[in-house]
Amino acid sequence: MPHVISEKCVACGACMPECPVDCITEGDIYKIDPGACIDCGACAAVCPSDAIDQE
Repeated sequence: MPHVISEKCVACGACMPECPVDCITEGDIYKIDPGACIDCGACAAVCPSDAIDQE
């Protein structure tokens, strides 16, 4: 099950370098490509605002 980024995202960028498949894109709220996400949880582990959960 891929991870998703919620409205709690503060666009800090902490998650992007942690993603081994580069499926996170920048924006006012960052987004995860569900087709590319391998569900490793690395992004969720570093998110300071707890904005990343499993879908």
